Amino acid sequence: MATWQAIVSLVTFISVIFLLITEWLHFTIAAFLGALTLIIANVMTMPEALAYIGKSHGTLGLFFGVMVMVRAFEPTKVFDYLATKMVIWAKGRGDRLLLGIVALTTPICAILPNATTVMLLAPLIPPIAQEIGVDFVPLLILMVFVANSAGLLTIVGDPVTYIVGDAINMSFVDYLLQLSLGGVIALVAIVATLPFLFRKIWRKKLENLESLPHPKINHPRILFIGAIITVFVLIFFVIGESLPIPVSPSTVALLGAALAMLLSHHSKIDSVQNILRDVDWSTLIFFMCFFVLIGGLEKTGVIGSMSGFLGVLLGKNIALGSIILVFFVGLISSVVPNIPLVVAMVPLLKQYVVNVGLAGSEIISPNFAGQLPAIVLPLFYAMMYGATLGGNGTLVGASANIVAAGVAEQHGRRISFRTFLRYGIPVMILQLVVAALYVILRFLIF
Repeated sequence: MATWQAIVSLVTFISVIFLLITEWLHFTIAAFLGALTLIIANVMTMPEALAYIGKSHGTLGLFFGVMVMVRAFEPTKVFDYLATKMVIWAKGRGDRLLLGIVALTTPICAILPNATTVMLLAPLIPPIAQEIGVDFVPLLILMVFVANSAGLLTIVGDPVTYIVGDAINMSFVDYLLQLSLGGVIALVAIVATLPFLFRKIWRKKLENLESLPHPKINHPRILFIGAIITVFVLIFFVIGESLPIPVSPSTVALLGAALAMLLSHHSKIDSVQNILRDVDWSTLIFFMCFFVLIGGLEKTGVIGSMSGFLGVLLGKNIALGSIILVFFVGLISSVVPNIPLVVAMVPLLKQYVVNVGLAGSEIISPNFAGQLPAIVLPLFYAMMYGATLGGNGTLVGASANIVAAGVAEQHGRRISFRTFLRYGIPVMILQLVVAALYVILRFLIF
């Protein structure tokens, strides 16, 4: 790792994180300048940078497609209508509203990517907050916490669970039986913090529900067709990749976006120009640039070296190694996107268990279709929990966090790094502790 390119890559990444923490620059500008620094310093060429962006085309296509769909249906006022209904359902009480957000977000995130869910549901939050008279930023942050944590409920709920599950040849049913309870416990930990972290909202009561505005849905026929498009998109999110001709989630989202724009344009409820103008381009550009920054760390071996250093510490003590992995990976995932980190660490962990004699060398083969020895599985479970829950720590810890920040900006507010940190650090620490306890009790003791 000790090359000048690795040093430049690491210093640039740390500098961007510092700028995000101090908020001296807008998060998109900071990431943009960081990515350009790597290109100018010849850490990577422009084609290489574009290639790293291209590797993440699925994520970018998914985000763009859902953004367009949400914006295309805005003239129907469906989000304002649903927000009012949710406040009435909660009877104007902040505690019920907070629990309602948990209940609404959890089942969706068990089958859809967390950032996609936040993109679909986040537009409800600002009008809800306005009607009940509270700040919408904490509500968005809560939705992010729930979305990131609920991804642990199924093997397809989060990219990390899928990557690790696929690497150890774990089935959907086996995951439900062995690991889903950890996701439930992570969500219970969030619920336990609600009266304390979200104290003002928890105690809020709206005495006169009659004073609420009662928005009406505009263009009901158009909305009905739009609902059909949305259901089509959601169904194919779940089954698309298992079809005889696989259809990726990003392709489905882009097709949904095209149909939504066609519907808006044909019905004249909005123009294509207005829809595309209001897409959250700053968030998309941030993701592109951050992919380049992570690509620099990957290309120069920084991520691999960090993972290798961890492997040296573990020895043959699986229990200690599992605890270290939960917290180490969790803390790293709070500032480094968890997907490239997990992709780098999966082969390293496999090599480690081979080197210490806990598994045969056949597990390293990409075509390995057998089962890993039960004794080493807690290491992979710990990495899965740490990488997923660590994303709740900081604003850049997970893609859903950045999506929520973009939604907040579109409604005239910024989720600052320090504001997110104030909520995120307690939640992350509590969740990592309970995840470590679960791994120890479930897989190492009982």
